[in-house]
Amino acid sequence: MLGALLAAAPALAGFALRLRSNEHAKAALCRAALKGRSRAELARIARAWVHTIPLRSALVERLRWHQQRGDHCVLVSASPDIYLEEASRHLGFDDLICTRMSIDGEGRLTGDFDGPNCWGPEKMRRLTERFGPQGRYELYAYGDSRGDQSMIDAAQHAWYRGQAVKP
Repeated sequence: MLGALLAAAPALAGFALRLRSNEHAKAALCRAALKGRSRAELARIARAWVHTIPLRSALVERLRWHQQRGDHCVLVSASPDIYLEEASRHLGFDDLICTRMSIDGEGRLTGDFDGPNCWGPEKMRRLTERFGPQGRYELYAYGDSRGDQSMIDAAQHAWYRGQAVKP
């Protein structure tokens, strides 16, 4: 991992200095850390790791509340699918919208994204693409970063970093 950080250091420094976008820095880090890795190997690692994720109990309780109501629960994240697929399954989400990693014909990651980074307005674009115009469903949004702002703005009910902004 240290090698990946060193390889991506120029892009990460550019981001820290606000000379490069977060997408550029993330792409450089993913390329350095993941290029050539086996999709199957990473899936096995994710299955073992997912049970160790520290989760805020209030968030898990809120997810369970939605599930008991019969809501269609969608995990929307800028994080990559290589571990979010397993985390989403583990938590019982119905659907996953996230950054997808490109896989070559031999089942290895190319290190590139398969489509745009699922960050900021891209999150709402994908939600709308999958489920239709926002007025057709009631949207609850739970965010913890700047990249969640477009979902929070569009939602009828929203929480940011555990605080209700649209209860």
